[in-house]
Amino acid sequence: MQSENAPSLNLALLGYGKMGKGISQLAPLRGFEVRLVVTSESSPAVAGAVERHSIVAEDFQDIDVCLDFTTPAAVEENVRKVAALGCNLVVGTTGWSQHFDEVRRVVEGAGIGMVYAANFSIGVQLFYRAAEAAARIFAGFPMYQPYITETHHRSKKDAPSGTALEIEKCLQAAAPRAGPQEIPVSSVRAGYAPGTHELGFDSESDTVILRHTARSRQGFAEGTLYAARWVVGKKGLFSFADVLTDL
Repeated sequence: MQSENAPSLNLALLGYGKMGKGISQLAPLRGFEVRLVVTSESSPAVAGAVERHSIVAEDFQDIDVCLDFTTPAAVEENVRKVAALGCNLVVGTTGWSQHFDEVRRVVEGAGIGMVYAANFSIGVQLFYRAAEAAARIFAGFPMYQPYITETHHRSKKDAPSGTALEIEKCLQAAAPRAGPQEIPVSSVRAGYAPGTHELGFDSESDTVILRHTARSRQGFAEGTLYAARWVVGKKGLFSFADVLTDL
Protein backbone atom coordinates (compact mmCIF):
# COMPACT_ATOMS: atom_id res chain seq x y z
CA MET A 1 0.00 0.00 0.00
CA GLN A 2 2.87 2.40 0.79
CA SER A 3 5.27 3.34 -1.98
CA GLU A 4 8.82 2.09 -1.45
CA ASN A 5 10.07 5.53 -2.55
CA ALA A 6 7.81 7.49 -0.20
CA PRO A 7 9.66 9.82 2.19
CA SER A 8 9.96 8.81 5.83
CA LEU A 9 7.43 10.44 8.16
CA ASN A 10 7.61 11.06 11.89
CA LEU A 11 4.70 9.90 14.03
CA ALA A 12 3.37 10.64 17.49
CA LEU A 13 1.22 7.99 19.17
CA LEU A 14 -1.45 8.98 21.67
CA GLY A 15 -2.12 5.78 23.57
CA TYR A 16 0.10 2.72 23.68
CA GLY A 17 -2.35 -0.16 23.99
CA LYS A 18 -2.75 -3.05 21.58
CA MET A 19 -3.18 -0.82 18.53
CA GLY A 20 -0.36 1.54 19.51
CA LYS A 21 2.01 -1.37 19.91
CA GLY A 22 0.89 -2.90 16.60
CA ILE A 23 1.43 0.38 14.75
CA SER A 24 4.85 0.90 16.33
CA GLN A 25 5.98 -2.54 15.12
CA LEU A 26 4.72 -2.04 11.56
CA ALA A 27 5.68 1.63 11.16
CA PRO A 28 9.41 1.19 10.37
CA LEU A 29 8.55 -1.38 7.70
CA ARG A 30 6.27 1.16 5.99
CA GLY A 31 8.55 4.19 6.02
CA PHE A 32 7.55 5.77 9.34
CA GLU A 33 9.44 6.56 12.52
CA VAL A 34 7.61 6.73 15.85
CA ARG A 35 9.26 9.70 17.58
CA LEU A 36 6.81 10.28 20.45
CA VAL A 37 4.53 8.15 22.60
CA VAL A 38 2.03 9.80 24.95
CA THR A 39 0.54 7.32 27.40
CA SER A 40 -1.15 7.51 30.79
CA GLU A 41 0.68 4.39 31.93
CA SER A 42 4.32 3.79 32.73
CA SER A 43 5.25 1.08 30.27
CA PRO A 44 8.15 0.36 27.92
CA ALA A 45 7.51 2.33 24.75
CA VAL A 46 9.20 2.41 21.36
CA ALA A 47 12.99 2.31 21.32
CA GLY A 48 14.31 5.79 20.62
CA ALA A 49 10.93 7.52 21.10
CA VAL A 50 10.22 10.17 23.70
CA GLU A 51 7.65 8.97 26.22
CA ARG A 52 5.31 11.44 27.94
CA HIS A 53 2.20 11.35 30.08
CA SER A 54 0.77 14.52 28.54
CA ILE A 55 0.88 16.47 25.27
CA VAL A 56 3.87 18.83 25.36
CA ALA A 57 4.24 21.40 22.57
CA GLU A 58 8.01 21.16 22.07
CA ASP A 59 7.76 17.39 21.47
CA PHE A 60 5.71 18.01 18.30
CA GLN A 61 8.20 20.19 16.43
CA ASP A 62 9.31 17.38 14.10
CA ILE A 63 6.06 15.35 14.08
CA ASP A 64 4.30 14.97 10.74
CA VAL A 65 1.15 13.15 11.91
CA CYS A 66 -0.32 12.27 15.30
CA LEU A 67 -2.27 9.01 15.73
CA ASP A 68 -4.91 8.75 18.46
CA PHE A 69 -5.86 5.35 19.89
CA THR A 70 -6.89 6.38 23.40
CA THR A 71 -10.36 6.45 24.97
CA PRO A 72 -13.66 8.03 23.83
CA ALA A 73 -13.61 10.54 26.68
CA ALA A 74 -10.14 11.78 25.73
CA VAL A 75 -10.62 12.34 21.99
CA GLU A 76 -12.14 15.83 21.99
CA GLU A 77 -9.47 17.28 24.27
CA ASN A 78 -6.68 15.45 22.42
CA VAL A 79 -7.85 16.87 19.09
CA ARG A 80 -8.09 20.33 20.59
CA LYS A 81 -4.51 20.21 21.94
CA VAL A 82 -2.91 18.64 18.86
CA ALA A 83 -4.81 20.94 16.47
CA ALA A 84 -3.51 23.95 18.40
CA LEU A 85 0.01 22.73 17.57
CA GLY A 86 -0.81 22.60 13.84
CA CYS A 87 -0.28 18.85 13.59
CA ASN A 88 -2.47 16.65 11.41
CA LEU A 89 -4.26 13.70 12.98
CA VAL A 90 -5.55 10.21 12.41
CA VAL A 91 -8.12 9.16 15.03
CA GLY A 92 -8.85 5.47 15.41
CA THR A 93 -10.55 5.74 18.79
CA THR A 94 -14.29 5.02 18.62
CA GLY A 95 -17.28 5.98 20.75
CA TRP A 96 -16.89 9.79 20.53
CA SER A 97 -19.60 10.56 17.95
CA GLN A 98 -21.44 12.85 20.39
CA HIS A 99 -18.48 15.23 20.07
CA PHE A 100 -18.31 15.06 16.27
CA ASP A 101 -19.57 18.59 15.57
CA GLU A 102 -17.16 20.13 18.05
CA VAL A 103 -14.23 18.11 16.67
CA ARG A 104 -15.11 19.29 13.17
CA ARG A 105 -15.20 22.90 14.37
CA VAL A 106 -11.79 22.55 16.03
CA VAL A 107 -10.19 20.88 13.00
CA GLU A 108 -11.53 23.39 10.50
CA GLY A 109 -10.76 26.34 12.77
CA ALA A 110 -7.14 25.23 13.21
CA GLY A 111 -6.66 24.58 9.49
CA ILE A 112 -5.34 21.05 9.99
CA GLY A 113 -6.29 17.73 8.43
CA MET A 114 -7.80 14.80 10.29
CA VAL A 115 -8.90 11.32 9.22
CA TYR A 116 -11.26 9.30 11.41
CA ALA A 117 -12.88 5.89 11.13
CA ALA A 118 -14.75 3.38 13.20
CA ASN A 119 -12.45 0.80 11.64
CA PHE A 120 -9.27 1.25 9.59
CA SER A 121 -9.37 -2.23 8.05
CA ILE A 122 -9.72 -2.03 4.26
CA GLY A 123 -11.67 -5.30 4.42
CA VAL A 124 -14.20 -3.69 6.73
CA GLN A 125 -14.54 -0.70 4.42
CA LEU A 126 -15.37 -3.12 1.59
CA PHE A 127 -17.74 -4.90 3.97
CA TYR A 128 -19.66 -1.63 4.39
CA ARG A 129 -20.17 -1.47 0.63
CA ALA A 130 -21.27 -5.11 0.53
CA ALA A 131 -23.69 -4.47 3.41
CA GLU A 132 -25.27 -1.53 1.61
CA ALA A 133 -25.64 -3.52 -1.59
CA ALA A 134 -27.18 -6.45 0.29
CA ALA A 135 -29.60 -4.13 2.08
CA ARG A 136 -30.84 -2.79 -1.26
CA ILE A 137 -31.43 -6.31 -2.52
CA PHE A 138 -33.24 -7.54 0.59
CA ALA A 139 -35.33 -4.34 0.90
CA GLY A 140 -37.62 -5.77 -1.77
CA PHE A 141 -38.28 -8.89 0.30
CA PRO A 142 -39.80 -7.81 3.64
CA MET A 143 -39.91 -11.38 4.95
CA TYR A 144 -36.16 -11.01 5.64
CA GLN A 145 -35.33 -9.04 8.79
CA PRO A 146 -31.80 -7.63 9.17
CA TYR A 147 -29.73 -7.91 12.34
CA ILE A 148 -26.13 -7.20 13.37
CA THR A 149 -23.89 -9.05 15.80
CA GLU A 150 -20.34 -8.13 16.81
CA THR A 151 -17.74 -9.81 19.02
CA HIS A 152 -14.62 -8.20 20.47
CA HIS A 153 -12.01 -8.77 23.15
CA ARG A 154 -13.09 -8.22 26.73
CA SER A 155 -11.14 -4.96 27.17
CA LYS A 156 -12.96 -3.07 24.39
CA LYS A 157 -14.81 -0.26 26.13
CA ASP A 158 -17.57 0.78 23.72
CA ALA A 159 -20.55 -1.42 22.81
CA PRO A 160 -21.95 -1.66 20.23
CA SER A 161 -18.72 -1.15 18.32
CA GLY A 162 -18.34 1.84 16.05
CA THR A 163 -18.12 -0.58 13.14
CA ALA A 164 -21.49 -2.14 14.01
CA LEU A 165 -23.07 1.30 14.19
CA GLU A 166 -21.56 2.15 10.80
CA ILE A 167 -23.03 -1.04 9.33
CA GLU A 168 -26.40 0.01 10.73
CA LYS A 169 -26.03 3.38 8.97
CA CYS A 170 -25.28 1.58 5.71
CA LEU A 171 -28.52 -0.37 6.03
CA GLN A 172 -30.57 2.73 6.81
CA ALA A 173 -29.04 4.60 3.87
CA ALA A 174 -29.68 1.73 1.47
CA ALA A 175 -33.44 1.54 2.04
CA PRO A 176 -34.62 5.09 2.92
CA ARG A 177 -38.04 4.64 1.33
CA ALA A 178 -38.94 2.06 3.94
CA GLY A 179 -38.37 4.67 6.64
CA PRO A 180 -36.18 4.25 9.73
CA GLN A 181 -36.26 0.69 10.95
CA GLU A 182 -35.10 -0.79 14.21
CA ILE A 183 -32.20 -3.10 13.49
CA PRO A 184 -31.16 -5.32 16.41
CA VAL A 185 -27.47 -5.00 17.29
CA SER A 186 -25.93 -7.53 19.70
CA SER A 187 -22.49 -7.20 21.30
CA VAL A 188 -20.23 -9.81 22.90
CA ARG A 189 -17.14 -8.91 24.94
CA ALA A 190 -14.99 -11.92 25.77
CA GLY A 191 -11.50 -13.31 25.41
CA TYR A 192 -8.99 -11.78 23.02
CA ALA A 193 -10.80 -11.62 19.66
CA PRO A 194 -9.67 -8.64 17.51
CA GLY A 195 -13.19 -8.38 16.08
CA THR A 196 -15.93 -10.17 14.19
CA HIS A 197 -18.96 -8.48 12.60
CA GLU A 198 -21.97 -10.22 11.09
CA LEU A 199 -24.87 -8.84 9.12
CA GLY A 200 -27.71 -11.29 8.88
CA PHE A 201 -31.01 -11.35 7.01
CA ASP A 202 -33.36 -13.80 8.67
CA SER A 203 -36.67 -15.29 7.51
CA GLU A 204 -38.85 -18.19 8.66
CA SER A 205 -37.27 -20.45 6.06
CA ASP A 206 -33.58 -19.45 5.97
CA THR A 207 -30.83 -17.04 7.01
CA VAL A 208 -28.27 -15.19 4.89
CA ILE A 209 -25.12 -13.94 6.67
CA LEU A 210 -22.29 -11.61 5.66
CA ARG A 211 -19.30 -11.83 8.01
CA HIS A 212 -16.00 -10.05 8.49
CA THR A 213 -13.46 -11.58 10.87
CA ALA A 214 -10.20 -9.88 11.75
CA ARG A 215 -7.36 -12.40 12.13
CA SER A 216 -5.05 -9.85 13.74
CA ARG A 217 -4.65 -6.12 14.23
CA GLN A 218 -2.20 -5.79 11.34
CA GLY A 219 -5.00 -4.89 8.92
CA PHE A 220 -6.05 -2.02 11.20
CA ALA A 221 -2.44 -0.84 11.51
CA GLU A 222 -1.90 -0.98 7.73
CA GLY A 223 -4.97 1.17 7.11
CA THR A 224 -4.00 3.63 9.83
CA LEU A 225 -0.55 4.15 8.35
CA TYR A 226 -2.00 4.56 4.87
CA ALA A 227 -4.31 7.27 6.26
CA ALA A 228 -1.36 8.91 8.02
CA ARG A 229 0.59 9.27 4.79
CA TRP A 230 -2.51 10.42 2.89
CA VAL A 231 -3.43 13.19 5.35
CA VAL A 232 -0.06 14.96 5.13
CA GLY A 233 -0.68 18.37 3.57
CA LYS A 234 -4.48 18.01 3.76
CA LYS A 235 -6.88 20.37 5.51
CA GLY A 236 -10.33 19.40 6.75
CA LEU A 237 -12.11 16.46 8.34
CA PHE A 238 -12.12 13.22 6.35
CA SER A 239 -13.42 9.71 6.84
CA PHE A 240 -11.32 6.69 5.91
CA ALA A 241 -13.73 6.14 3.03
CA ASP A 242 -12.42 9.44 1.57
CA VAL A 243 -8.88 8.08 1.80
CA LEU A 244 -9.80 4.87 0.01
CA THR A 245 -11.06 6.75 -3.03
CA ASP A 246 -7.35 7.25 -3.84
CA LEU A 247 -6.57 3.52 -3.74
